[in-house]
Amino acid sequence: MAVISRHRVCGGQLVALITLIDAMSACWFGYCQGVFAGVLVSPAFLNLFPEVNNGNISGAVTSSFFLGAFAGAILAFVLGDKLGRKKAILAGHVLNTVGAALQASACSLPQLFIGRTLNGIGIGITSTMSPVYLGECVKPHLRGRLLVIGASANISSFALANWVNYGLAFRDGALQWRLPLAIQLVFPLIIFPIAPFVPESPRWLLLVGRDDAAKLVIARLDDALVTDDSVIADYNSIKASMRLEQLHRVPLKDVLRNRDKTQNLRRLILSSGVQFMQQFAGINSLGFYLPTLLHESVGYNLQTSKLLAAVSGTIYLLGGFFSLVVVDRIGRRKLMLYGSLGMAACLFISSLTLKSAQGYPSGSGGMKTFGSVTVAFFVIYHAVFAPTWGGIPWVYAAEVNSLGWRTRGAGAATATNWVTGFAVVQFTKVGIDNLQWAFFLIFAILCLSFFPIVYLFYPETAHRKLEDMDEMFLRNPSWFVSGKEEMTQTTRPQAFVDAELARISDNSQVTIVEMTPDKIEKQETILVL
Repeated sequence: MAVISRHRVCGGQLVALITLIDAMSACWFGYCQGVFAGVLVSPAFLNLFPEVNNGNISGAVTSSFFLGAFAGAILAFVLGDKLGRKKAILAGHVLNTVGAALQASACSLPQLFIGRTLNGIGIGITSTMSPVYLGECVKPHLRGRLLVIGASANISSFALANWVNYGLAFRDGALQWRLPLAIQLVFPLIIFPIAPFVPESPRWLLLVGRDDAAKLVIARLDDALVTDDSVIADYNSIKASMRLEQLHRVPLKDVLRNRDKTQNLRRLILSSGVQFMQQFAGINSLGFYLPTLLHESVGYNLQTSKLLAAVSGTIYLLGGFFSLVVVDRIGRRKLMLYGSLGMAACLFISSLTLKSAQGYPSGSGGMKTFGSVTVAFFVIYHAVFAPTWGGIPWVYAAEVNSLGWRTRGAGAATATNWVTGFAVVQFTKVGIDNLQWAFFLIFAILCLSFFPIVYLFYPETAHRKLEDMDEMFLRNPSWFVSGKEEMTQTTRPQAFVDAELARISDNSQVTIVEMTPDKIEKQETILVL
């Protein structure tokens, strides 16, 4: 029997395996988000854990996953550069496996809490490190689409979880909720066998001084020899960019005061801010509580509520795959702008129709009519969210930070996602019980506010090499980007192409071009021995 050498996997096959690891990590993440909504309304689960009927305890059980994920993202922030991208991802999946097993076999509320928390820690690590790993291994013209595959995989498994919950809603007994939780254990059976065939990120290898290993990985990714011009050019470009970043490295206190030329604090705020906005768009309020909302506030029976949640998740899935077509063509910035307006409109209409539905007696024609309109616009909301704010924040956080701060920036962004997700999920049930229709009006107003924030402060990252990001912030120190073509155009600016050619042609000398506030170019040439 022939033995396949892991070093024989190269080029497109190697990129495909790395993308598969990212996609399976995202699948696990999405499945965890979607599965618990159905578990919470399963009669067998509520019989075993009657405490969950209390809104605060229900929110705490659900949110323990988010708190764990926040802790996992912080661990990735601290240990990501020490462990490496690949080892951190595998460590996260070990925790995921243990947590999933504890949840599926839970016989007490503390065991369920521990399982949810461990699962959360693992997902926090992998959701931080996996996009960074993929982003550092692929070419810029593929990076957006491949990272969006991960986001689409997340949505796919979210939809799968809803259909699993619906399919088991007709069964009695513990299988109704234990099987959906146990299905998570399929993911490690795919991820762990692939791991020996994929290398560490070449940029991380350069970061820790393993230059020869980095060259070998670059060659494997390009399906080329180490001595080929394309490999040498990529190596020189990354290496020169790293040296430039090291020359501008300042103490942490100066970074936190935004005194470094590469503006790491600004970039960290941008990546964390986009995750903050994603969560306060209201997606997880619907993801975790849509069946409950439709059952208790609109009057649908339990099976119909789960069916509608599954249909909404499927539309969410189709919208996610649409982003593969538009993410590089339209760009990150425009998708966020269009998405904020579309989501605001859907949530505004849904809140008003929900108010009208609740004004009619349960089961009446008026309640059914306005309830149907509410459901329709919740479905449209998912269709708008998926190709815009569903995947773009994860792509953006993996791109915008510098190499030295990439895991820290991604860790901070992911931690922001999880802690705000915890807050949203924690107050959703209480908010729906007390504010009812007006609860979703709050999210509509927040979505509308995202438009000026993105327009004024968020630069475009599509079609830029990761090494272009330093150049972009060096040349444009102002936090405002609106009206600056170099910061907002979808195509790669020629200035960044010229800067890369300079890095490749003369690896010992780098010229920094900085745009002063009065738009005069200021040049500084430095030696990077």
